Amino acid sequence: MPHRVGPAGVAVAVWLAVSACADVSARRGYECIAPANPGGGWDRTCRVLGTVLAELDLVPGALRVTNMPGAGGGIAFAHAVAQRSGDARVVIAASPATTLRLAERQYSRLTERDVRWLAALGAEYGVLAVGRDAPWADLETFVAAWRARPEAVAFGGGSAVAGQDHMKVLLLARRAGIDPRRVRYVPFDGGGEAMTALLGGFVRVFSGELSEIEGQLEAGTIRLLTVLAPERLDGAFADVPTAREAGYDVEWITWRGFYVPAGISDSAYGWWVRAMTRVAESDAWVHARRVNRLRPFFRAGPEFEAFVHEQVAEFRALAIEIGLIK
Repeated sequence: MPHRVGPAGVAVAVWLAVSACADVSARRGYECIAPANPGGGWDRTCRVLGTVLAELDLVPGALRVTNMPGAGGGIAFAHAVAQRSGDARVVIAASPATTLRLAERQYSRLTERDVRWLAALGAEYGVLAVGRDAPWADLETFVAAWRARPEAVAFGGGSAVAGQDHMKVLLLARRAGIDPRRVRYVPFDGGGEAMTALLGGFVRVFSGELSEIEGQLEAGTIRLLTVLAPERLDGAFADVPTAREAGYDVEWITWRGFYVPAGISDSAYGWWVRAMTRVAESDAWVHARRVNRLRPFFRAGPEFEAFVHEQVAEFRALAIEIGLIK
Protein backbone atom coordinates (compact mmCIF):
# COMPACT_ATOMS: atom_id res chain seq x y z
CA MET A 1 0.00 0.00 0.00
CA PRO A 2 1.56 3.37 -0.97
CA HIS A 3 2.19 6.00 1.68
CA ARG A 4 -0.75 8.36 2.10
CA VAL A 5 0.05 11.96 2.97
CA GLY A 6 -1.92 13.36 5.90
CA PRO A 7 -3.67 16.74 5.95
CA ALA A 8 -0.71 18.49 7.58
CA GLY A 9 1.68 17.23 4.94
CA VAL A 10 -0.69 18.26 2.18
CA ALA A 11 -1.01 21.73 3.65
CA VAL A 12 2.75 22.18 3.69
CA ALA A 13 3.03 20.89 0.12
CA VAL A 14 0.38 23.34 -1.07
CA TRP A 15 2.13 26.40 0.25
CA LEU A 16 5.61 25.30 -0.72
CA ALA A 17 4.46 24.61 -4.26
CA VAL A 18 2.74 27.95 -4.78
CA SER A 19 6.08 29.70 -5.11
CA ALA A 20 7.24 27.06 -7.59
CA CYS A 21 4.31 27.52 -9.98
CA ALA A 22 5.18 29.59 -13.01
CA ASP A 23 3.28 32.82 -13.40
CA VAL A 24 1.27 32.26 -16.52
CA SER A 25 -1.19 35.10 -16.09
CA ALA A 26 0.43 37.09 -18.86
CA ARG A 27 0.16 34.37 -21.46
CA ARG A 28 -2.28 34.93 -24.25
CA GLY A 29 -5.38 32.83 -24.81
CA TYR A 30 -7.71 30.89 -22.58
CA GLU A 31 -6.55 28.14 -20.23
CA CYS A 32 -7.97 25.22 -18.28
CA ILE A 33 -5.91 23.95 -15.36
CA ALA A 34 -6.22 20.23 -14.66
CA PRO A 35 -5.02 19.61 -11.08
CA ALA A 36 -3.54 16.21 -12.00
CA ASN A 37 -1.35 14.46 -14.53
CA PRO A 38 -2.61 13.77 -18.08
CA GLY A 39 -5.13 10.96 -18.44
CA GLY A 40 -7.21 11.40 -15.29
CA GLY A 41 -10.72 12.73 -14.79
CA TRP A 42 -9.71 16.35 -14.28
CA ASP A 43 -7.49 16.25 -17.37
CA ARG A 44 -10.28 14.77 -19.51
CA THR A 45 -12.71 17.36 -18.17
CA CYS A 46 -10.45 20.18 -19.37
CA ARG A 47 -9.72 18.63 -22.75
CA VAL A 48 -13.35 17.85 -23.54
CA LEU A 49 -14.37 21.37 -22.54
CA GLY A 50 -11.72 22.78 -24.87
CA THR A 51 -12.98 20.69 -27.78
CA VAL A 52 -16.59 21.81 -27.30
CA LEU A 53 -15.72 25.48 -26.72
CA ALA A 54 -13.77 25.44 -29.99
CA GLU A 55 -16.58 23.70 -31.88
CA LEU A 56 -19.05 26.31 -30.63
CA ASP A 57 -16.56 29.12 -31.34
CA LEU A 58 -16.98 30.52 -27.83
CA VAL A 59 -13.33 31.39 -27.20
CA PRO A 60 -10.68 32.69 -29.59
CA GLY A 61 -8.13 30.02 -30.42
CA ALA A 62 -7.64 26.80 -28.54
CA LEU A 63 -8.22 26.32 -24.84
CA ARG A 64 -4.76 25.49 -23.50
CA VAL A 65 -4.68 22.69 -20.92
CA THR A 66 -2.12 23.02 -18.14
CA ASN A 67 -1.54 19.99 -15.91
CA MET A 68 -0.74 21.04 -12.35
CA PRO A 69 -0.74 17.92 -10.15
CA GLY A 70 -0.12 17.82 -6.44
CA ALA A 71 -1.76 17.68 -3.03
CA GLY A 72 -5.03 16.27 -4.38
CA GLY A 73 -5.81 19.45 -6.28
CA GLY A 74 -4.34 21.71 -3.60
CA ILE A 75 -1.47 22.98 -5.71
CA ALA A 76 -3.82 24.19 -8.44
CA PHE A 77 -6.23 25.66 -5.89
CA ALA A 78 -3.45 27.60 -4.17
CA HIS A 79 -2.11 28.74 -7.54
CA ALA A 80 -5.56 30.06 -8.50
CA VAL A 81 -5.81 31.98 -5.23
CA ALA A 82 -2.26 33.29 -4.97
CA GLN A 83 -1.28 33.93 -8.59
CA ARG A 84 -4.40 34.13 -10.75
CA SER A 85 -6.74 36.39 -8.80
CA GLY A 86 -8.73 38.47 -11.25
CA ASP A 87 -7.66 36.39 -14.27
CA ALA A 88 -10.83 35.92 -16.31
CA ARG A 89 -9.16 33.70 -18.92
CA VAL A 90 -8.58 30.65 -16.77
CA VAL A 91 -10.86 27.92 -15.40
CA ILE A 92 -9.82 25.11 -13.08
CA ALA A 93 -11.31 21.61 -13.11
CA ALA A 94 -12.91 20.33 -9.92
CA SER A 95 -15.03 17.51 -8.49
CA PRO A 96 -16.20 16.28 -5.07
CA ALA A 97 -12.57 15.33 -4.42
CA THR A 98 -11.96 19.09 -4.27
CA THR A 99 -14.84 19.88 -1.93
CA LEU A 100 -14.03 16.91 0.29
CA ARG A 101 -10.45 18.07 0.81
CA LEU A 102 -11.64 21.61 1.45
CA ALA A 103 -14.06 20.25 4.05
CA GLU A 104 -11.26 18.35 5.74
CA ARG A 105 -9.06 21.47 5.67
CA GLN A 106 -6.39 19.77 3.58
CA TYR A 107 -5.67 22.96 1.62
CA SER A 108 -4.15 24.73 4.61
CA ARG A 109 -5.90 28.05 5.33
CA LEU A 110 -7.69 28.13 1.98
CA THR A 111 -11.46 27.65 1.93
CA GLU A 112 -14.21 27.15 -0.61
CA ARG A 113 -14.87 30.91 -0.47
CA ASP A 114 -11.45 31.80 -1.88
CA VAL A 115 -12.60 31.07 -5.46
CA ARG A 116 -15.79 31.47 -7.48
CA TRP A 117 -17.58 28.25 -8.37
CA LEU A 118 -18.60 28.26 -12.00
CA ALA A 119 -20.47 25.18 -13.22
CA ALA A 120 -20.83 21.42 -13.25
CA LEU A 121 -21.45 19.88 -16.67
CA GLY A 122 -22.00 16.19 -15.98
CA ALA A 123 -21.73 13.54 -13.30
CA GLU A 124 -21.32 9.96 -12.32
CA TYR A 125 -23.29 8.53 -9.44
CA GLY A 126 -22.09 6.48 -6.53
CA VAL A 127 -23.13 2.86 -6.10
CA LEU A 128 -23.03 0.14 -3.50
CA ALA A 129 -22.63 -3.36 -4.94
CA VAL A 130 -22.33 -6.86 -3.52
CA GLY A 131 -21.37 -10.25 -4.90
CA ARG A 132 -24.09 -12.18 -6.69
CA ASP A 133 -24.33 -14.67 -3.80
CA ALA A 134 -24.64 -12.05 -1.06
CA PRO A 135 -27.57 -12.64 1.32
CA TRP A 136 -29.06 -9.17 0.92
CA ALA A 137 -31.75 -8.73 -1.72
CA ASP A 138 -31.95 -4.94 -1.47
CA LEU A 139 -30.72 -1.96 0.48
CA GLU A 140 -33.38 -2.31 3.20
CA THR A 141 -32.38 -5.87 4.12
CA PHE A 142 -28.71 -4.96 3.95
CA VAL A 143 -29.05 -1.96 6.26
CA ALA A 144 -31.07 -4.02 8.75
CA ALA A 145 -28.25 -6.59 8.95
CA TRP A 146 -25.57 -3.88 9.01
CA ARG A 147 -27.32 -1.99 11.79
CA ALA A 148 -27.42 -5.15 13.90
CA ARG A 149 -23.68 -5.83 13.51
CA PRO A 150 -21.81 -2.84 11.99
CA GLU A 151 -18.33 -4.29 12.52
CA ALA A 152 -19.24 -7.49 10.69
CA VAL A 153 -19.50 -5.77 7.30
CA ALA A 154 -16.33 -4.67 5.53
CA PHE A 155 -16.65 -2.14 2.71
CA GLY A 156 -14.01 -1.67 0.04
CA GLY A 157 -13.38 1.24 -2.28
CA GLY A 158 -10.75 2.83 -4.46
CA SER A 159 -10.16 5.95 -2.37
CA ALA A 160 -8.18 6.49 0.80
CA VAL A 161 -9.70 6.56 4.26
CA ALA A 162 -11.85 9.72 4.44
CA GLY A 163 -11.88 9.85 0.63
CA GLN A 164 -14.87 9.72 -1.69
CA ASP A 165 -15.70 6.02 -1.52
CA HIS A 166 -15.37 5.99 2.26
CA MET A 167 -17.50 9.11 2.61
CA LYS A 168 -20.37 7.52 0.63
CA VAL A 169 -20.56 4.77 3.23
CA LEU A 170 -20.26 7.18 6.17
CA LEU A 171 -23.12 9.28 4.85
CA LEU A 172 -25.33 6.20 4.56
CA ALA A 173 -24.36 5.08 8.06
CA ARG A 174 -25.26 8.46 9.44
CA ARG A 175 -28.69 8.42 7.77
CA ALA A 176 -29.29 4.81 8.92
CA GLY A 177 -28.56 5.62 12.55
CA ILE A 178 -25.25 3.73 12.61
CA ASP A 179 -22.31 5.30 14.40
CA PRO A 180 -19.92 6.24 11.53
CA ARG A 181 -16.98 5.37 13.81
CA ARG A 182 -18.10 1.72 13.73
CA VAL A 183 -17.90 1.51 9.93
CA ARG A 184 -15.26 -0.86 8.57
CA TYR A 185 -13.73 0.49 5.37
CA VAL A 186 -10.76 -0.99 3.51
CA PRO A 187 -8.99 1.38 1.06
CA PHE A 188 -7.57 0.04 -2.19
CA ASP A 189 -5.53 1.59 -4.99
CA GLY A 190 -8.39 2.17 -7.39
CA GLY A 191 -11.82 0.74 -8.08
CA GLY A 192 -10.44 -2.23 -10.00
CA GLU A 193 -8.49 -3.48 -7.01
CA ALA A 194 -11.50 -2.94 -4.74
CA MET A 195 -13.71 -4.91 -7.12
CA THR A 196 -11.21 -7.78 -7.13
CA ALA A 197 -11.39 -7.77 -3.33
CA LEU A 198 -15.18 -7.96 -3.47
CA LEU A 199 -15.16 -10.86 -5.93
CA GLY A 200 -12.54 -12.62 -3.80
CA GLY A 201 -14.62 -12.28 -0.65
CA PHE A 202 -12.16 -10.02 1.17
CA VAL A 203 -14.83 -7.31 1.53
CA ARG A 204 -18.60 -7.67 1.51
CA VAL A 205 -19.66 -4.41 -0.17
CA PHE A 206 -18.08 -2.36 -2.96
CA SER A 207 -18.35 1.43 -2.80
CA GLY A 208 -17.60 3.18 -6.07
CA GLU A 209 -18.99 4.67 -9.26
CA LEU A 210 -21.28 3.36 -11.98
CA SER A 211 -18.51 3.29 -14.58
CA GLU A 212 -16.43 1.01 -12.35
CA ILE A 213 -19.02 -1.78 -12.15
CA GLU A 214 -20.67 -1.93 -15.57
CA GLY A 215 -18.54 -4.80 -16.87
CA GLN A 216 -19.07 -6.97 -13.80
CA LEU A 217 -22.76 -6.15 -13.75
CA GLU A 218 -23.14 -7.28 -17.37
CA ALA A 219 -21.22 -10.47 -16.54
CA GLY A 220 -23.61 -11.20 -13.68
CA THR A 221 -20.90 -11.44 -11.02
CA ILE A 222 -22.31 -8.66 -8.83
CA ARG A 223 -25.62 -7.10 -7.82
CA LEU A 224 -26.37 -3.46 -7.16
CA LEU A 225 -27.92 -2.61 -3.82
CA THR A 226 -28.51 1.01 -4.73
CA VAL A 227 -27.57 3.94 -6.92
CA LEU A 228 -26.85 7.12 -4.95
CA ALA A 229 -28.58 9.36 -7.49
CA PRO A 230 -31.31 11.97 -6.96
CA GLU A 231 -33.74 9.79 -8.90
CA ARG A 232 -33.77 6.49 -10.77
CA LEU A 233 -31.58 6.28 -13.81
CA ASP A 234 -32.66 5.02 -17.20
CA GLY A 235 -31.47 2.18 -19.38
CA ALA A 236 -29.78 -0.76 -17.72
CA PHE A 237 -30.16 0.83 -14.27
CA ALA A 238 -33.89 1.59 -14.43
CA ASP A 239 -34.74 -1.19 -11.98
CA VAL A 240 -32.16 -0.17 -9.38
CA PRO A 241 -33.75 1.87 -6.57
CA THR A 242 -32.11 4.94 -5.13
CA ALA A 243 -31.17 5.15 -1.47
CA ARG A 244 -33.81 7.82 -1.07
CA GLU A 245 -36.49 5.36 -2.19
CA ALA A 246 -35.37 3.04 0.60
CA GLY A 247 -35.78 5.86 3.12
CA TYR A 248 -32.18 7.09 3.33
CA ASP A 249 -31.61 10.60 2.04
CA VAL A 250 -28.15 9.97 0.60
CA GLU A 251 -26.79 11.05 -2.76
CA TRP A 252 -23.31 10.85 -4.16
CA ILE A 253 -22.89 12.94 -7.26
CA THR A 254 -19.39 12.80 -8.69
CA TRP A 255 -19.83 15.99 -10.65
CA ARG A 256 -17.31 17.27 -13.17
CA GLY A 257 -17.04 21.01 -13.08
CA PHE A 258 -14.98 24.15 -12.75
CA TYR A 259 -14.14 27.14 -10.61
CA VAL A 260 -12.53 30.44 -11.53
CA PRO A 261 -10.24 32.74 -9.54
CA ALA A 262 -11.73 35.22 -7.14
CA GLY A 263 -11.39 38.82 -8.17
CA ILE A 264 -12.76 38.47 -11.68
CA SER A 265 -15.51 40.94 -12.50
CA ASP A 266 -19.18 40.02 -12.28
CA SER A 267 -19.46 40.59 -16.03
CA ALA A 268 -16.61 38.15 -16.72
CA TYR A 269 -18.15 35.61 -14.36
CA GLY A 270 -21.51 36.05 -16.09
CA TRP A 271 -19.85 35.50 -19.47
CA TRP A 272 -18.39 32.20 -18.28
CA VAL A 273 -21.75 31.10 -16.84
CA ARG A 274 -23.42 31.80 -20.19
CA ALA A 275 -20.63 29.99 -22.04
CA MET A 276 -21.00 26.93 -19.82
CA THR A 277 -24.75 26.99 -20.36
CA ARG A 278 -24.19 27.00 -24.12
CA VAL A 279 -21.80 24.08 -23.75
CA ALA A 280 -24.24 22.06 -21.62
CA GLU A 281 -27.07 22.58 -24.12
CA SER A 282 -25.04 21.71 -27.21
CA ASP A 283 -25.18 18.48 -29.18
CA ALA A 284 -21.39 18.41 -29.07
CA TRP A 285 -21.42 18.24 -25.27
CA VAL A 286 -24.16 15.61 -25.18
CA HIS A 287 -22.01 13.43 -27.42
CA ALA A 288 -18.86 14.11 -25.39
CA ARG A 289 -20.68 13.38 -22.15
CA ARG A 290 -21.90 10.03 -23.42
CA VAL A 291 -18.46 9.07 -24.73
CA ASN A 292 -17.03 9.83 -21.30
CA ARG A 293 -19.86 7.92 -19.57
CA LEU A 294 -21.21 10.93 -17.73
CA ARG A 295 -24.86 11.41 -16.87
CA PRO A 296 -26.73 14.71 -17.25
CA PHE A 297 -26.02 17.08 -14.37
CA PHE A 298 -25.88 20.82 -14.87
CA ARG A 299 -25.55 23.55 -12.28
CA ALA A 300 -24.09 26.98 -12.99
CA GLY A 301 -23.53 30.35 -11.40
CA PRO A 302 -25.05 31.11 -7.98
CA GLU A 303 -26.97 27.83 -7.99
CA PHE A 304 -23.75 25.83 -8.35
CA GLU A 305 -21.96 28.02 -5.82
CA ALA A 306 -24.69 27.33 -3.25
CA PHE A 307 -24.54 23.62 -4.06
CA VAL A 308 -20.78 23.52 -3.46
CA HIS A 309 -20.96 25.46 -0.18
CA GLU A 310 -23.70 23.14 1.09
CA GLN A 311 -21.66 20.08 0.10
CA VAL A 312 -18.55 21.33 1.88
CA ALA A 313 -20.58 22.09 5.01
CA GLU A 314 -22.08 18.59 5.06
CA PHE A 315 -18.72 16.92 4.50
CA ARG A 316 -17.14 19.06 7.23
CA ALA A 317 -19.87 18.23 9.74
CA LEU A 318 -19.37 14.52 9.12
CA ALA A 319 -15.56 14.81 9.31
CA ILE A 320 -15.91 16.50 12.71
CA GLU A 321 -18.45 13.93 13.88
CA ILE A 322 -16.13 11.00 13.20
CA GLY A 323 -13.04 12.75 14.53
CA LEU A 324 -11.17 13.42 11.27
CA ILE A 325 -10.90 17.11 12.10
CA LYS A 326 -11.77 19.28 15.08
